[in-house]
Amino acid sequence: MSGTGDILKGAAEVMFQNYRSLPLALTRGEGCRVWDADGKSYLDFVAGIAVVNLGHCHPAVVEAIRTQAGRLMHISNLYVNEPAVKLARWLVDHSFADRVFFCNSGTEAMEAALKLVRRHAFDSKRKGPPEIVVARNSFHGRTMGALSATMQPQYHEGFGPLVPGFIDVPYNDPEALRKAVGDATCAVVLEPVQGEGGVLPATRAYLHAARELCSAQGIPLVFDEIQTGMGRTGKLFAYEQFGVEPDVMVLAKGLGNGFPIGALLAREEIAK
Repeated sequence: MSGTGDILKGAAEVMFQNYRSLPLALTRGEGCRVWDADGKSYLDFVAGIAVVNLGHCHPAVVEAIRTQAGRLMHISNLYVNEPAVKLARWLVDHSFADRVFFCNSGTEAMEAALKLVRRHAFDSKRKGPPEIVVARNSFHGRTMGALSATMQPQYHEGFGPLVPGFIDVPYNDPEALRKAVGDATCAVVLEPVQGEGGVLPATRAYLHAARELCSAQGIPLVFDEIQTGMGRTGKLFAYEQFGVEPDVMVLAKGLGNGFPIGALLAREEIAK
């Protein structure tokens, strides 16, 4: 087996150097502990960036993946499969939502949400080119739509022109939110807790103001719970901590405990 030095050397030679990776080559994990190629163990406080909620290689997760891999791996969205229906039903039963769309990652779920609210605006015949209001210092993903909704300049550098139609306002500022929403607004997109922005929770007043504003304007309130969902705040979803329900929500990360998955959840009137 190759040691850490050999693996790092190989990575430097043939892989894109797009992340500032630590000089670690991990080979296995169990619970909250991981081991490198030299056999040294570490406590993992990152959990795959809020992904491995149940710990590395949880026996129930491993068995579920092993069993399904022996039955059927991929059939595309052209066909229906029972595990997807069961998961969608579970998410509907435990959330505000009526419908679920599955994809492969959080940024894909956000792309789907952005397309959904634009289509909803089109069908609702809202005026002008659609605008989506987002919060400053947010992070929603690295694909072009999600990146354009991400209001941190360091993530934008070198990737312009971005997708137009995003209006950013200060986080936790209800008055700025009210001023930004107009006839062309087709959605407000917020993180209940900003993750990449510094682990900054929203105030109850802010999210309640966003809910009241969106309801009054007849536009969807979208919550990005890719990092906060699946129990990471002590409730299944962070919105439950604030007593505010969105109309659309995106999930990923902890939903699959390391297995690639994303989900878009929405109320019936928007999902249709």
